[in-house]
Amino acid sequence: RLCPPLRVRAGGLAGGATRVAGDISSQFLSGLLLAAPYARGPVTLTVDGQLNSQPYVDLTLALMADFGVSATRDGYQRFAVRPARYRALAEYAIESDASAASYFFALPVVVGGRVRVRGLGRDSRQGDVAFVDVLARMGCDVTETADGIEVTRPGGVVRGVDVDLRHIPDTAQTLAAIAPFAATPTVIRGIASARVKETDRVAAIATELARLGVRVEEREDGVTIWPTTQFAPATLQTYNDHRMAMAFALTALRVPGAKIADPGCTAKTFPEFFTVLEDALTQTGAPRVA
Repeated sequence: RLCPPLRVRAGGLAGGATRVAGDISSQFLSGLLLAAPYARGPVTLTVDGQLNSQPYVDLTLALMADFGVSATRDGYQRFAVRPARYRALAEYAIESDASAASYFFALPVVVGGRVRVRGLGRDSRQGDVAFVDVLARMGCDVTETADGIEVTRPGGVVRGVDVDLRHIPDTAQTLAAIAPFAATPTVIRGIASARVKETDRVAAIATELARLGVRVEEREDGVTIWPTTQFAPATLQTYNDHRMAMAFALTALRVPGAKIADPGCTAKTFPEFFTVLEDALTQTGAPRVA
């Protein structure tokens, strides 16, 4: 297989038909859809197998439509785009990042209190906003306000969940990081595609939780995580994966002696993550980030 770095020499896209694997990453399909209007002829894209991360494809098509290009589709199996040109817009509003927000939505599970993320609603086009529904199943109170979404951990324990995250796999590490603090086991399913992200995220989750003394069962498409109060201090490896660092920073807040290796890897998507997290903890009165 070819892997980056690559050098591509091309004279534009001719158009035509091709097939795209659906079980690895929706990013390949989204990239082709975004480029397809600039082909010289119509483009037809057929998905092989079930498409994971479907909300990201919905987001791609909605964005294209906002800029004046429409695509026809047959569910999540076949997409067609005719030659067109995107139109320029004088202004375009960008929502808060739902994937990055997941760490703050999860914060009350770890330290208690209440968190409100502004600029993001339940009607967001971003699939990862559905992570708040997982938190609701765990026992958190989720409220949509005029300017965002608020998550509160009520008194008492939170419950573990059995959940398929194939369509929001970027939230799997967040759920795994808070699962040991639930009262019952948590089962995460449908995330086999996470094995081919920045790192093998399924293996990384299992390895780092085990390093902390958490009982974990790793499967091909997910993990089962048991609750514990007997943590071991450890330096948690991030594998140069921004989401490992951000998610397991939550776990480290409750584990004396836990540290995050290479916190700078968050620069990929959220360079100020630890500053924002510290500010959020200050608001809740929880211990500061070490």
